[in-house]
Amino acid sequence: MNVSIDLVFKIAAIGILIAVLYQLLVRSGREDIATMVSITGLVIVLLMVIDLVAQLFENVKNVFGLY
Repeated sequence: MNVSIDLVFKIAAIGILIAVLYQLLVRSGREDIATMVSITGLVIVLLMVIDLVAQLFENVKNVFGLY
């Protein structure tokens, strides 16, 4: 299982973008939309990572011979 550094950079870029958008929205008085933006960013990152978690469980299953 080879995790590319590209994925780490994508997650960091999404985090920075979401943080900037959150701050802009909070300072403009739109806290409700800022919260939705942060939740959306979290969901996007989780969707990116879910494939890696599935591969991890598959590898653990293969190592221990579970079927």
